[in-house]
Amino acid sequence: CRQALRSAAGPEVDFARAEREYQLYVGVLRGKLGLQVLELPADESLPDCVFVEDAAVVCEETALLTRPGAPSRRKEVEAMKKVLESLNLNIVEMVDENATLDGGDVLFTGREFFVGLSRRTNQRGAEILADTFKDYAVSTVPVHDSLHLKSFCSMAGPNLIAIGSSEAAQKALKTMQQMSDHRYDKLTVPDDAAANCIYLNIPSKGHVLLHRAPEEYPESAKVFEKLKDHMLIPIANTELEKVDGALTCCSVLINKTSEL
Repeated sequence: CRQALRSAAGPEVDFARAEREYQLYVGVLRGKLGLQVLELPADESLPDCVFVEDAAVVCEETALLTRPGAPSRRKEVEAMKKVLESLNLNIVEMVDENATLDGGDVLFTGREFFVGLSRRTNQRGAEILADTFKDYAVSTVPVHDSLHLKSFCSMAGPNLIAIGSSEAAQKALKTMQQMSDHRYDKLTVPDDAAANCIYLNIPSKGHVLLHRAPEEYPESAKVFEKLKDHMLIPIANTELEKVDGALTCCSVLINKTSEL
């Protein structure tokens, strides 16, 4: 925990609690929702490797292996490559040494991509993503006061963007609205961190939303509770948040039946 990257000094991570929260997260995906979960092996030499979202962007049958912005995280991509190859996805590797891209900066709406230009993701990384997923429009969004674009927004439904209330979050949303030909609904929550949630459309379950627990962000939880058409599942993420981890960070969602 002490070696994990963090944007600001803060309280120490309680490792046992972090592990319990993580197991609950995996348990919801696997047990409650019936998804197949492929867990990558832990690598003690890579303290941030639990945040698998940053190592790949997967859309339909194609997986783009990223080039994380933090040099200490680049080796994380190797384990991700092995598991994605096992799923027979079309793998694209980001080999340009001038490019950086973290998956946490990539918001796929189902219609288009928004890519945050942040401390971890640059213009060249966004260009390679656009080259990889040619069927979709790709727009870039400046990210100044947060680690990633998805530090303050995510999809909360098929056409619904969850967004934080901070000035930076609202400014980014305005940029996304100006860039897009499509009109999205928005769900504004008081806390930026709580705007990172996981939306799933599961045939047997319908609209499912994993969101931050009420004991962490009570006011934001009340906003999510207004989504009457969703199966709402609160998930605590207290410990990983101390090292900039959000709910979407710990998984890569792949719409494919695994034969493993």
